[in-house]
Amino acid sequence: MTAIASGYFPAQPRADRQAFLLFTALVWLGVLSGFGTDSFRHLRKFGLDYPWIVHVHAVAFVGYLVLFTTQVALIRNGRPDIHRKLGIAGAALAVVMLVLGPAAAIVVHGIRYAATGDTPEFLAVQLTDMLGFAGLTGAGLLLRKTSSAHKRLMLMGLIYISDAGFGRFLNGFAAAPLGDGLAGTAVAVYLGSDLLMLGLGAYDLLTRGRLHPAYIAGLAWVLLLQATALSLLPNAAWKALTLHMIGH
Repeated sequence: MTAIASGYFPAQPRADRQAFLLFTALVWLGVLSGFGTDSFRHLRKFGLDYPWIVHVHAVAFVGYLVLFTTQVALIRNGRPDIHRKLGIAGAALAVVMLVLGPAAAIVVHGIRYAATGDTPEFLAVQLTDMLGFAGLTGAGLLLRKTSSAHKRLMLMGLIYISDAGFGRFLNGFAAAPLGDGLAGTAVAVYLGSDLLMLGLGAYDLLTRGRLHPAYIAGLAWVLLLQATALSLLPNAAWKALTLHMIGH
C-alpha cells in the first residue's frame, strides 16, 4: 500500500477536474443506456415484478452514483472540506452495496432457475464485480490522504461496478459478431468498463507521460478478477456450487 501511494506524480489539478467529471459522465451514460433501456423493456412486458431486494439495491446503487458525482463536483469547485465530510456517507453506502449486490444476485438467480431452469454460473461475474469494487474502493479510502491515488482508485471502483450497465446495451453490439465463445463473452461483459479504465490510463500518459502506481495495481487487480470470472463460467464444479448457493 505504501508503494502504491509513494513516488512523485505530477499534479494537473485543472485538467483532472475536467477529466474526472467526464469519466463520471461516461459511467452515467453506460448505466442509463443499459439499465434504462433494459428496465423500460421489462416494465412494458412484466410490470414491477422485481423482488423487493432488487429495488433496494437499485436505489443504493443510484444513490452511490449520485454521491460520487457530487464528490467529483465538490473537488472541481474547490470544496474539499464538504467532500471529506460526505466521504463518510460514501464509505457507509459502499458497505451497504457490498451486502445488497450479492444478495440481490442470488435471489434473482434463484427465481430465474425456478422459472426457466437457467443455471446461475454468471454469479462468477457478479461476485467478482463486488470483490473488485471492494478492493478498489477500500484501497481508495485507505489512501484518501494521497489524492492522486485516492481519486483514481475510487473512479476505477465505480467503473468496475458499472459494467452491468454497459453489458446490457453497448457491449452487445461489439460482442454479437464474436459469438458465444470466450472472446464474445469477455467483450459482452467487460468491454465498456475496460475501455473507460484504459482511457484513464491513456489520460495519465498524455498529461504526465507515466501511469500512476495505484492505477497499475488497480488494473492488475481488475484483470485478475476478470480472468477468474471468465474461467469459472464454463466450470462444472462452479456451476454446482452456484446451484447450492441459490438453494438447489
